[in-house]
Amino acid sequence: MSVDRRIDGAVDKEARKTWATRWIDADPQAIFDVLADPAQHAVIDGSGMVTGSVGESERLEMGSTFGMTMKIALLPYRIGNTVVEFDEPSQIAWRHMGRHRWRYELEPADGGTFVTETFDWSTALVPKAIEAVGYPERHLPGLHKTLERLADLVESE
Repeated sequence: MSVDRRIDGAVDKEARKTWATRWIDADPQAIFDVLADPAQHAVIDGSGMVTGSVGESERLEMGSTFGMTMKIALLPYRIGNTVVEFDEPSQIAWRHMGRHRWRYELEPADGGTFVTETFDWSTALVPKAIEAVGYPERHLPGLHKTLERLADLVESE
């Protein structure tokens, strides 16, 4: 029996979550290792906003803090993040000062892994502001592109 390998995703305004899922032909641990390495975040980022990591790139664990260099349009900035969910090799999430989260969930299936990336603004300090600027809808294409880049990276190894 073959697994359904479609790419899926949606904006759920009621739950305040934007998510994308795709099947990746790799072991969950190999995928998790990429996600737990901040130096890899700019490599897999599909939004075009993450440009690099700040400082030494140490493997993430629960409570880790790490910095990223970012850009919106041509405006560069830095952001600090804290790992707030960590269940290796099945789930990792981090948040920054706005308290919204970026979560990855990994589920083994048919020799590969279903990976779901979620932009979760249900925990945000000001969720209405996130909605007002259109981030929930604008993030969906970036989530799909991130999962595509993640697949390209881990499937080539």
